[in-house]
This record gives sequence, structure tokens and C-alpha cells, in this order.
Amino acid sequence: MSLHRLFAEQLRCATDATGQVDLVKLGELVSAAYDASDRDRQRVIHARAHTHDEVEQDLLRTQEFLDTIVENIPIAVFAKCAKDSRYILLNRAGENYYGLSREQMLGRTPEEIFPADVARGVNEQDRRVVASGMPMFLEEHLLEVGVKDHDRVVNSRKMLITDDAGDPQYLVGVIEDVTERVTTQERISHLAYHDALTDLPNRSAFNATLDERLERAQEASTSFAVLSLDLDRFKKVNDVFGHPVGDMLMRAASDRLAAEADGAFVARVGGDEFMILMPDDLGREDVLALAERLVEVIGKELEIDDYLSQVGVSVGIAVYPDDGVDAATLLANADSALYRAKREGGGRVCFFESEMDQELRDRRLLQHDLRQALEQNQLLVYFQPQARIDGEVIGFEALLRWNHPTRGFVPPDQFIPLAEENGLIIQIGEWVLREAAARRHPGRGHCRSRSICRRFSSRLAISNARSTRSC
Repeated sequence: MSLHRLFAEQLRCATDATGQVDLVKLGELVSAAYDASDRDRQRVIHARAHTHDEVEQDLLRTQEFLDTIVENIPIAVFAKCAKDSRYILLNRAGENYYGLSREQMLGRTPEEIFPADVARGVNEQDRRVVASGMPMFLEEHLLEVGVKDHDRVVNSRKMLITDDAGDPQYLVGVIEDVTERVTTQERISHLAYHDALTDLPNRSAFNATLDERLERAQEASTSFAVLSLDLDRFKKVNDVFGHPVGDMLMRAASDRLAAEADGAFVARVGGDEFMILMPDDLGREDVLALAERLVEVIGKELEIDDYLSQVGVSVGIAVYPDDGVDAATLLANADSALYRAKREGGGRVCFFESEMDQELRDRRLLQHDLRQALEQNQLLVYFQPQARIDGEVIGFEALLRWNHPTRGFVPPDQFIPLAEENGLIIQIGEWVLREAAARRHPGRGHCRSRSICRRFSSRLAISNARSTRSC
């Protein structure tokens, strides 16, 4: 109730029926009213004081909460005076990132903390933010003052805080350490283009580099050689000593190739296969000399995990533009030359020749036909008698022949190596065993099939699928 309304009410109470005002009663009422008003005022003052204390306590708790958050957030936070770039706040993560304590940084300028070149860069960034009023964001840059002298890769953001009048007051910045993330990304990118075992460039990297070389060679009218390499006898090492030793041998051979390649691009494109891109405009003599040196170096004995192992390497060479003007043709012709080197016994170097292309086509067609021959019963077994010197027949030798529907009889020394390469030799061997066991020579008794199997399988590995069938 307002003061004038309270006074009117008291005046009415102090007036009698005749309209006379009782001054004494009015005085008492007014005095009582002032006392009540004073008590209410004191209560209000007390309540306001209590509320102010609560507000201050809330503000203090909020400040402590924010300080705790800033102190423990895993991103570096700092604040500077906008006028002179003097540091006035730094959290714990900031100490870690800078490698400096707060005592070494707070109250000091960049010139007093960092090397001169670093300080100049920091001050220049600060001036640009203050002048423009716009935030500055730097992504994946090097923090040159890092943890324990190890530089870190960071994302940083710096912004200007102004006072009520709009004048620059503070520079506030945050720094996020992204070193591990960037390192992981780089590792993933590296693995995408490098062999995990040898760390040499892989097939993807080789194909990309070959495309670049072809484009450059076409523009500059230069030439270069492509070498296709295959390790000899590597499979035997894996079979005898196991894959762990085979892996160590592969790494050792890769190191030798890379060391002897004279700066040429060396890639492992799979299994025991490698490719090399030679520098531009090397003569055939220089290319041949390098290839022969690689054959010599790889052929030297290697000591792997207390095992002495020896492998070799065969090399096929195709030259741009003589042997092809596109990647597919160059690679196919280098492989044709490699096949010739392998067929001639391995440990050799062969340049591509035009007749090799047709030879390779015939070989691939013959491989296809051989698979059909097994499925369509085109293979034949002939039994050649074995006799003592006195003429007594003691057994029969099983000879495998292939009667091709268009080529006629294909010699064993042509199709047996193909069968060994593509894995058909096992199926063919099993078929010959079944055929020999199922047949009987006229006039002879029971066959000793166990002897057949034993003698056949041993001869299969060292001859043109010939077996002895004793009766």
C-alpha cells in the first residue's frame, strides 16, 4: 500500500461520527504506520542484501566452473592483451603444447618467449586479427615450439574481443593438436601406394607413375625402358622354410633391387614380381648392363635367419615407343620378354622381340585348350613294355600324349610345363593314375597298383608325366 493511501486510511480511522479528527489517535496511528513501514523497509533491505549475496555466490560458482572447464579442456586456450600481445591466460593444455609453464609465459610478449622468427610470425598474425576484427583460422600448420622440443601439427583459431566502446581488448585463441590424426592419414595414404611387406611402391603407384612417364615422354619425344622382373626359385624357399623366412628373403631381395637400381623407380607389383621404370633416353646397352647387374646381385647367396638361401631373378624388357606407346602394350610386351627369360632357364635378361607376341598368344591359347583337353578326354595313355635283356616283359611304362583336335599330337615337352605352371599337373596326374589302374595288359596278371602310384608320382615331378606300370 502506498504511503498516501495508508495515511488516508489512518485519517479515516481517527475521525469520529461528527467528523472531528482525534489528533492523539491519529498520531498514534501514524507512528505505528511508520514503525511498520520501517520494519518492512528493513526486511526488504535484508532480503535484497541476501539476494545480492546469493547472486555473488552463483557468479563465483559459475566462474569456478568455467575456470575448471578451461583448465581441463584438452585443447590449448590462451588470451592476450590486444594492445601488446602480452599473454594473460594459458590453460594446462597450452602449457603442454608450448612446452612452457604459465610462469614462463604469463605477463610476457612473444618476443620475450619465442625465438625471433617465431615471435615475428605470431605478432604479424595478432596485428592482422586486431586490424581486421575478423577471426583467423590456420589448418594443419606446424607449431614450431612443441612438446619437449618435438614439433606438433595443429589447427589454431584466433579472434578479437572488444570492450563496450568497441575498442580492441583481448585476443583469444585455441589450438587443437592434430598430429596423431595427420600421421594416421599419412600412414593410410602411404599404405595405399606402398607394399606393406617391402615398403616399395605397389602396383597402384607403379601404374600412376607409368601414366605420368608416358604423358611426359609423348610431349618431349623421349624414350624409356620398362623392366618386368620375377624371382626364380622363390616358391621353393616358401615351401621348404615357410612363409616367415620367405618374407625375410623377399625384403632382402627388395632391398638389393632398390639399392642397385641407380635411382630408377622400383615397385613390387605382387607375389615375387617387380617392375622397374628406367630414366629417360638410356641406351639399350645401359639398360642391359643394369638388368644384368640385378641378375648378378640377386643371384648371390643370402643368409636369412641362419638359413643360407639362394634365389635368382629373370628380367624382361620393353622400350617406349618401339615396343608400345600405351601402358597395356608396354606391360604385355615386357611380360612376354620375361616369359622368354624364364623359359630359357631363368637368371636371364631378354628384350622384347616382335615374334614373342605371337608366341605368347599361342601359349595362352594352348593353356586354355589344355584345360578343355582334360575335360573332353583328349589325353591318351600309351603303355610301352619294359623287358629284361633276355626278352622277358616285366612291366609297362605309361606314356601321356595329347591329341589336339586341330594341332594334332602336341609333344609332352610343350604341354607338361604349361600344366605345371597353371596347376593342372595334379589333375592330369590323378587322371593318368586312374587310367593306368583301370586298364590291364593282355596276358598279364594282377597289377601292383601301390607300386604304380609310388613310381608314377615320383617320376611325375621330374619327367614329362611318364609312369611305370608293373604287373
